[in-house]
Amino acid sequence: MDPMGDGVSVLEARPLPRDTDDATSVSEQPVEAAAVLDDDVLTAREEAELQARYRRAADLGDTAAQGMIGTLLLRRGDLDGAEPYLRAATSAGDRAAANNLGVLLHQRGYADEAAGWWRIAAVAGSAAAAHALGRHYRERGDEPAAEYWLRQAAETGHVLGAYALADLLEHRSDVGAERWYRAAAEHGHREATYRLARICAERGEEAEAEQWYRQAAARGHTRAALRLGTLLEQRGETREATRWYLTAAKDGDPRAACALGFLLRDAGDVEGAADWWRRAAQEGDGQAANALGALHAQEGETQTAERWYRAALEAGDDNGAYNLGLLCAARGRVPQAEQWYRRAAYAGHREAANALAVLLLQGGDAAGAEPWFSKAAEAGSVDAAFNLGIICAGREDHTAAHRWYERAAAAGHTEAALQVAMALQREGDLTGAEKHLRCAAGGGSAEAAFRLGAVLEQGPAEGGAEESEEWYERAARLGHRRAQVRLGMCAARRGDSETAARWYRLAAEAGSRNGAFNLGLLLAREGSEAEAALWWTIAAQGGHGRAALRLALLAARRGELDEAGKWCDQAVECGPAEVAERAARLADALRQELSA
Repeated sequence: MDPMGDGVSVLEARPLPRDTDDATSVSEQPVEAAAVLDDDVLTAREEAELQARYRRAADLGDTAAQGMIGTLLLRRGDLDGAEPYLRAATSAGDRAAANNLGVLLHQRGYADEAAGWWRIAAVAGSAAAAHALGRHYRERGDEPAAEYWLRQAAETGHVLGAYALADLLEHRSDVGAERWYRAAAEHGHREATYRLARICAERGEEAEAEQWYRQAAARGHTRAALRLGTLLEQRGETREATRWYLTAAKDGDPRAACALGFLLRDAGDVEGAADWWRRAAQEGDGQAANALGALHAQEGETQTAERWYRAALEAGDDNGAYNLGLLCAARGRVPQAEQWYRRAAYAGHREAANALAVLLLQGGDAAGAEPWFSKAAEAGSVDAAFNLGIICAGREDHTAAHRWYERAAAAGHTEAALQVAMALQREGDLTGAEKHLRCAAGGGSAEAAFRLGAVLEQGPAEGGAEESEEWYERAARLGHRRAQVRLGMCAARRGDSETAARWYRLAAEAGSRNGAFNLGLLLAREGSEAEAALWWTIAAQGGHGRAALRLALLAARRGELDEAGKWCDQAVECGPAEVAERAARLADALRQELSA
């Protein structure tokens, strides 16, 4: 494939003269022509007759006819037949023939002689020859000469010359490339249009970039169709993105086929997605192979999944090794998982480095795990940064732990944000804590929602109590028992016993001692002392001192002094201090009563 995007050289052709007997009256017109004759107009017989007339004129020394016949034969690949005619026309000063003779010699492998004739034609004003000569010098590494001749071609309006000059300037990071890409694009050059779109996109000029991508894609430029699809997908216009991905995929672009597969999967067409991923994977697209592997892994087809992951790895996609590690880890093949994680981690895969560190840590190798956590975190792994925070906190290096938690929190890690908030709460910075608690609670952390509710309830801000209850409820609905108890307390303060009982009961049934104790208090106030005693018993058996003291008082009123003494002893043991003190006094009174 030609890296410059066009042919090495371009034939220069004359228009057909109206009267073949007056060949000298034909003026030169350097054009980029696909054929000398219009096949849609002339019949094969007329064309043959016309060629015969030109050949007769050429054989009689007509310079224009010699150039035309030479060019025609050159286009047909008849180099031996074309060369004498082109040399004759060139000797007579025919500029177009000189250019075309250069093309012929270049095809024969005589590049230096070709360049000589191109120079003659270029000096005489042939833009096609100047373009060919510029290309010749660039291929030989003489960029100053290449730029000179390509500029000569471009400045006369030669489209391929403008594109080749732009390509040369871009290679040198010269901002002047854009001007010539634009000139070529405005005359329909597909690759120039695509390159101009890329330049606009890199500057953030998305609207203009899209305009040029559309033009290039409409002219059949596959990469432009892919880029346009990507731009549209990022904007949420998936229907049109799908159309352009499909266009590029049908042209054989595996990246477009892969992207199309993801859009189809998201739309629920898993079978269609798999088909396009398979096409892309067979063309060497590692991402598509990984996607196929994941698809089969979800279906429990581990052998097929492993085959596609290996295909991804062979295609140079390190995700293949990482996914193989995940597959092995899920099947309990720890040594193989470690092997694949290491392979991906050494290749720079940050999540593989984090997974390897977790595996080592689970195996008791904390010293071996920490460097991999560090490597993954420095490469941008949010999970690794959080894990490093846990390790540092475990050895009481709270400064380092806070630093890693903050890094993970800044990247949106919910639990890390919670840890930062808790540290700020301990330091008394409730404003900073609130900010991080909001992030963590917004990310779905029930503990963060509960703590945010507590901060707002205690704060001086107007409306804080009302908002705090909203956060308590969010945490409670996520199963947070302390939040359920707190909601019950809020309802009880409002006199809403039914709502309070509902939240206390939810907490108590989930194992909350405070929930059981408070539910008992509520039932006792409503006269259900027997049921209250059941919940106090559950709470007391879980170590709740106040519940034990309540049970002791109940037993004492019933005259069950031994039972009361037993609960007093438990209340003293469980506390807190004021409860233990009251329970001790009650126990002394009970002992005096028993000894009386």
